[in-house]
Amino acid sequence: MTQSAAGVMDAVLHPEKPVPPSGPAWGAVISLSLGTFGLVTAEFLPVSLLTPLAHDLGISEGAAGQAMTATAIVGAISAPTVAIITKRLDRRTVMWTMTLLLILSDVLAAGAWSLAVLLTARVVLGIALGGFWSMSAALAMRLVPSHLLPRAMSIILTGVSVATVCAAPIGAYVGDIWGWRSAFMLAAAGGAATLLVQLITIPRLPPIGVASFRSLLDVAKIPMVKVALLVVLLVASGHFAGITYIRAFLEKIPALDAETISLVLLAFGIGGFFGNLAGGLLAEYSLKAVAALAPLLITIAAVSLLTAGASALASAIAVAAWGFAFGAVPVGLQTWMVRRAVPEQAQSAGVLLVTVFQVAIAAGAIFGGLLVENAGITSAIAYSAVATFVAALIVFVLGPKRET
Repeated sequence: MTQSAAGVMDAVLHPEKPVPPSGPAWGAVISLSLGTFGLVTAEFLPVSLLTPLAHDLGISEGAAGQAMTATAIVGAISAPTVAIITKRLDRRTVMWTMTLLLILSDVLAAGAWSLAVLLTARVVLGIALGGFWSMSAALAMRLVPSHLLPRAMSIILTGVSVATVCAAPIGAYVGDIWGWRSAFMLAAAGGAATLLVQLITIPRLPPIGVASFRSLLDVAKIPMVKVALLVVLLVASGHFAGITYIRAFLEKIPALDAETISLVLLAFGIGGFFGNLAGGLLAEYSLKAVAALAPLLITIAAVSLLTAGASALASAIAVAAWGFAFGAVPVGLQTWMVRRAVPEQAQSAGVLLVTVFQVAIAAGAIFGGLLVENAGITSAIAYSAVATFVAALIVFVLGPKRET
């Protein structure tokens, strides 16, 4: 059977599945990659700007850290709902709207004069973040033929990798020179450029099938998916409980200056980029290995900060290793989730992963903030070590027994 005939047969047998265009829309795929870059950059800018931001608004570092929490909570809610409540709208209109919300969030954050305004900006970002991630994979399926989907997803996720490398160090550097507000304005300008590219490149995408709340519940009932979601909750909450306050840790424990902290955060980002690549390669051979070793390496990095953090070199190496480890986490967990669901449930599995991941970010930021306020910064790092170690144990004991 020829490839075109197979496509026609698949469309007849599975009418709910999108029919890819006759030729790949790479411009639109690249525009989605720019979208992921803008969203991830905006989401994690507070990590590199936490201290000056808190000082300028007259709030504590723990309170400023809750800006991460607001984004995560709203992202968890919007991930499963945006695709459903917009089911009658052209998908490109929805994506354009998400990018507009990204720009609005950055502008609001740049002009924030109080914690309330900052939190409002982060709520708007949460809507954009959850809405975008809930539909990006499904859109990729409609922009390229099925045999090019892996390449398209790789391009889209490149935005995440580049943002991981650039967001924290550039945010810290720009914030140190021109002030933290300028970093958000720069992000808003990037969002405007992204919107222009999306307006030009994304074709009409009439709505077809979308995930439902019932399908999410069906996927969540799969035993191995339950284990995966527990691991997601532990790893993500442990990571964000500690990494949200890593700048404050570096300022107080090894007492690094702003320029050195920017370099350390750059090492974290570069580590994340290569961790993403390494995780993808390792997942082809052993899904269980990447799902277990990544959180275990975060544990080792956190323990190293607690025991040798007074050394600038030791702290830099530990933070870079932490970035490398977390870079591999999404690859392992996303592959685990999708493989444990039947093909028709793949989109629902992705939405469920995004939802739980955002809940975990919120839980980690809240708990980390409470620990910082009541027991000091090192307590948040200690929680990171414990949570990720438990996650690694769960994967070793209950994780996938065979590769599929």
